[in-house]
Amino acid sequence: MRVPGKDYYAVLGVKRGASEKEMRQAYRRLARKLHPDVNPGDKAAEERFKEINAAYEVLSDADKRRKYDLYGDQWQYADQIEEARRQGGQQWSRRSGPSGGFQQFDLGDLGDLGELFGGMFGGGRARSRRGEDVQHAAEVTLDEAFHGTTRVLQLQTDEPCATCGGSGRLVGAVCHVCQGAGLFRRPKRLEVKIPAGVGDGSRVRVAGEGRPGRDGRRGDLYLVISVRPHGRFQRKGDDLHTEVEVPLLDALLGGEVEVPTLKGKALLKIPSPTQNGRVFRLAGLGMPKLGGSGQGDLFVRVKVLLPAELSPQERELLEKLKTMQKVGPKA
Repeated sequence: MRVPGKDYYAVLGVKRGASEKEMRQAYRRLARKLHPDVNPGDKAAEERFKEINAAYEVLSDADKRRKYDLYGDQWQYADQIEEARRQGGQQWSRRSGPSGGFQQFDLGDLGDLGELFGGMFGGGRARSRRGEDVQHAAEVTLDEAFHGTTRVLQLQTDEPCATCGGSGRLVGAVCHVCQGAGLFRRPKRLEVKIPAGVGDGSRVRVAGEGRPGRDGRRGDLYLVISVRPHGRFQRKGDDLHTEVEVPLLDALLGGEVEVPTLKGKALLKIPSPTQNGRVFRLAGLGMPKLGGSGQGDLFVRVKVLLPAELSPQERELLEKLKTMQKVGPKA
């Protein structure tokens, strides 16, 4: 709860440098005096009671108190103000409040902050603050990256307490439901679809599954993908590279060999003769293109396979071939 234009220290009757103990004692003394049960039907006492609760809620929290000391009754927008300063490089000017020590701020040098923050500085509607995005790592196999897959995540989400609205406090006391925490951590099971074509560093966005913001709107969850190395295929962008063994005679005389792909087997025609290390391109047999149409290519390197041993007849035929190559064609 915010009390515009009020000096929270003056509301509690303490100095700006008051210790936590001094503020607690002042608050308890005033709360006992102004509590509605003690002053039934007294509207003025009821309003004062609300004021001291609002003041104590801010000043009893170290982070809120720091922001209040810097920005006065605009402390709730400290993060937005500081971000605006970082982006625009504007300067703030201070002037003393009516009581002397209380600091207020001149917003004139910040430009049209009314347009930036809505009604935060008067008029219009304040712009809400969205929650933070969250990243979660996920490893997939190359086959999963080729076909697409899903991952089931077991998350812990922070839900604002419905009783106190996430503030952690009720009037005059700590919230009895969340015990002052303001949030409840709940387990959540989330199934995320990972599209075909993802690669190392791909980010899969799941809208509204990040951390809650001040107005309850959540940021997004991003699944950051890493692809496990494959035993047969090497990926380069959307293309795949592999190697296939070709028997010596097929390399010499021509033939066909089976080539494994990520969606079955393909036949590769080997022309005569084919040198060891030659690379063939099989169009459209690479990875699906993420967020687009079509696929990359598969590049196949030939590894000529020599026989482990030769029979006498094979040796005799090869010797004749060797002799024929030495003699060469007749003129």
